[in-house]
Amino acid sequence: MEHYNMNLNLKVWRQKNKNTKGTFKMYRVENISSEMSFLEMFDVLNEQLIKDGENPVAFDHDCREGICGSCSMYINGKPHGPWQANTTCQLHMRAFKDGDTIVVEPWRADAFPVIKDLMVDRSAFDRIIQAGGYISVNTGNAVDGNTLPIEKQKADDAFAAAMCIGCGACVAACKNSSAMLFLSAKVSHLALLPQGAPERTTRVQNMVAQMDKEGFGSCTNTGACEATCPKEISITNIARLNSEYIAASFAD
Repeated sequence: MEHYNMNLNLKVWRQKNKNTKGTFKMYRVENISSEMSFLEMFDVLNEQLIKDGENPVAFDHDCREGICGSCSMYINGKPHGPWQANTTCQLHMRAFKDGDTIVVEPWRADAFPVIKDLMVDRSAFDRIIQAGGYISVNTGNAVDGNTLPIEKQKADDAFAAAMCIGCGACVAACKNSSAMLFLSAKVSHLALLPQGAPERTTRVQNMVAQMDKEGFGSCTNTGACEATCPKEISITNIARLNSEYIAASFAD
């Protein structure tokens, strides 16, 4: 693949803290390699800002390997940028061309308040998990778990749901800021396995209640969440979540 350098205009959301009003600011970066990752390009921008005596742009990042989901940026109108099944840290600058203007902003959702610049508070997801996204009863050790027969389709579906990294792109993409894809993935991967059966009914009820408490919107099945998910979590999990919730209601 041909390597090239480019000059870019960056329109970046700047916000001092959650109590202040934010605004977009324009920056120019030059001689950006097409082989740089998007976050490396932001590192260059921040070095430039520090050199000029300005505050660097705050953004979340950790593994930079597409695993943790921290790199939550809305890039040119799409969570994590233009590439399909991709996190921001996996996005490379060859996705853009010389002279492009790139608009970068944080997730937009009431349940994800902006902390600073491109950083948002996603602890609402943590509280949903704490409400029931775990197995607390003794279901045996690892050896016992490996001896339990599980249908291949269920095992595959559980693994696919467990791929969710909780980045929040589904919420950012949804016109209602719904967390249903995230929640359904977390409920599904436990509901499909025998280890999750003892707490099946209380889990889904408690997690849905917490989701509603956090202020996420309702799901209207537009499919934007699935289309933008970096791990390609299927919206069939939402149907499973609804089924689990109805079954739990009848079980009471």
